[in-house]
Amino acid sequence: MMVNAQLYVKDLPGRLVESLEPISLVNGNIVGVVHDREQIVNQRICIDVTFEIKGTPELDQLKDIWKKKDVLIAKIGSVYKTFTMEYMLVGKFKASFVESVIDEASTMMTFECVDVTFSSQNASSTRTAMISAELISESDLKKFDAFLMDTCKKSGIVYIRGL
Repeated sequence: MMVNAQLYVKDLPGRLVESLEPISLVNGNIVGVVHDREQIVNQRICIDVTFEIKGTPELDQLKDIWKKKDVLIAKIGSVYKTFTMEYMLVGKFKASFVESVIDEASTMMTFECVDVTFSSQNASSTRTAMISAELISESDLKKFDAFLMDTCKKSGIVYIRGL
């Protein structure tokens, strides 16, 4: 699993390395580290570290090691990858149509977030909707692609994927 932790360590020589070393002791692999000497709280500096680790038992072991080494854990949590795609819909529809499509899709797949922007209606009632969808899995993204394409086809709306 991918984990991100915000740690505070005493601002002393060697403490950065000493706080990161336990990750390798539990067979973790560091992906990224941000060392912020500007953010000092109670003579401690902030370290933001992202790492891969096998599972919860190893993470619990790591937390125990950090506690023994006087490393304060401000935040810790799983990091997950999201999958984003943008779409443009062009046709004769109302904003409520797009909202109902998103509502229906959200019962079938998990969105991290969805942003929708509409053009104003012109004299011919044609409008454009820009949809930016962020989903939590690649399979959900594929399902949303298929669902949106099918819904637009049935409604006579032009569907453009991947802007």
